[in-house]
Amino acid sequence: MKPWIAPPGTVGLIFDCDGTLADTMPIHYLAWVKILGEHGIPFPEDRFYSLGGMPTSKIIQLLSDELGIVVHDLEALVQAKEASYVEFMHEVTIIEPVAAIARENRGKLPQAVASGGYRAVIQQTLQQVGIADWFDALVCAEDTEKHKPEPDVFLEAARRLNIDPAKCVVFEDTDLGMEAARRAGMFGVDVRREFGVGPKL
Repeated sequence: MKPWIAPPGTVGLIFDCDGTLADTMPIHYLAWVKILGEHGIPFPEDRFYSLGGMPTSKIIQLLSDELGIVVHDLEALVQAKEASYVEFMHEVTIIEPVAAIARENRGKLPQAVASGGYRAVIQQTLQQVGIADWFDALVCAEDTEKHKPEPDVFLEAARRLNIDPAKCVVFEDTDLGMEAARRAGMFGVDVRREFGVGPKL
């Protein structure tokens, strides 16, 4: 595979975490099936991947609303799902083609992780794959009111890096993330197509 070359004028790189830097999505799905199954909420795998980048609480609310199921303690369900994922986090591995870009540009270009996941879990994930200290900023679900496909998480990452959003490149593995990058005015790299990353559904 040829080395990735940044578009001319690039001054900063922003990476999604789950499914982009770390191969977490199959484990997240197992956690989802376990927790939602206990509440009678189906979650087909293709639907799971289509909602990639959306925070856990919003996914639960969306699915329960569609089925007319009342979730009495949303926060408890969120915590249960995240805890189930963390239980199997030791199985998470790095996605090398994408990590190689972050490794190569570490110390050369400002870099951020911008995720729809929760900070504590994303930090643990980055530590698990040994790259937690590679980035100059970390923006997570708690840091913006709006989430992918809205551009806020990427715009906040650019702000924290103190660079022009138009000069950022975003690496993403979901349609929602790619749309968020587009709305942020950033050049988006779809790692599914560029590097063959992701599920074979």
